[in-house]
Amino acid sequence: MPEAILGDRTEDLLTAASGRSDVPPFMVMDVMAAASRIEAGGGHVIHMEVGQPAASAPKTAILAAHAALDAGRIDYTSALGTPNLRKRIARHYRESYGVTVDSARIVVTTGSSGGFILAFLAMFEPGDRVAVTIPGYPPYRHILTALGCEPVLIETSSETRHALTGEALLAAHRRAPLKGVLIGSPANPTGTMMSREALSGLISAAESAGIRFISDEIYHGLDYAFPAVTAAELSTRALVINSFSKYFCMTGWRVGWMVVPEPLVRPIERLQQNLAISVPTLSQIAAEAAFDGGVEMEEIKRGYLENRRILIEGLPRAGLTKFLPADGAFYLYANVSDFTSDSLKFAAEMLEKARVAATPGVDFDPVHGRQFIRFSYARSAEEMREAVERIARWLNGR
Repeated sequence: MPEAILGDRTEDLLTAASGRSDVPPFMVMDVMAAASRIEAGGGHVIHMEVGQPAASAPKTAILAAHAALDAGRIDYTSALGTPNLRKRIARHYRESYGVTVDSARIVVTTGSSGGFILAFLAMFEPGDRVAVTIPGYPPYRHILTALGCEPVLIETSSETRHALTGEALLAAHRRAPLKGVLIGSPANPTGTMMSREALSGLISAAESAGIRFISDEIYHGLDYAFPAVTAAELSTRALVINSFSKYFCMTGWRVGWMVVPEPLVRPIERLQQNLAISVPTLSQIAAEAAFDGGVEMEEIKRGYLENRRILIEGLPRAGLTKFLPADGAFYLYANVSDFTSDSLKFAAEMLEKARVAATPGVDFDPVHGRQFIRFSYARSAEEMREAVERIARWLNGR
């Protein structure tokens, strides 16, 4: 065989990506990139694709970060996080939910994404089957896949307010055993929430069958229909993941936390030591101070509530009459099947013609997602009003 051909094949082997890296893209990032290209050409896009608050971090957090930088060195912290931040998070559970959580069970993470990786590595073996709902946050499925686990997709319906029920979970478990289940409330992309009774029933069903329970609570604090309930109140065996990204408007600071069952604290600590050493110290200092910015954060939340009203009232007039209950978070998940059978093309055309960026449902639901679009209303009220007007003009002119 010619040496040149051997050389080419050797190069292919040396640079080929692993099979576990072959996960779908997080499509919202592709939409952002397309919107950026339009803006680079001088166009004005209203961004409703990304779940990122338009507001900055609380002033208390920014001031604390400045003070830390002025003081000099920023060193490693404990792999579990600074003791002060872990104690402050535990205090948050007492103040916000009336539940006592030992700070020894708090693990600080690099956003909720770092929490998912640590939780999945600590709780599951390669090949384990883990239930997630659809529609749902895409990286749940993609991270599980990359780690060698099998995401098991369970459809939800309007009859259960798009929440997973214990009956549906146990039915999937009977078909083939599950090792875990992950839910979010308030949920992304639907904005729907689980009541205390629904969440309690689901946790009880899971634990009775030996299914490990993970609760994604990243949108807690952004609840409008009724107060969000933490799984930490309902079970000490549930693992809770949260973040400063959404309510506290600290996406780029990359800091979150977990409430971990006591037997998993040391295993997760060992993983964190090896994977990251520790979460960025400056972000932890800012996060601790963010809890003192409650007045500022509640004002931002009131803005989301107004944006929610604008869309709920305005989108039907524009022609989008069917959407899921927006109980919490800052998303509205709209059914666009009256206009298209391909939400990917619909979103691309809406960006091109109306200059409104939104995320196609196929990112969140590989089964029915072509019928849906997710709108994020985390920006200003003026932008929401303009978005409704643009969408109305575009749909009426199609």
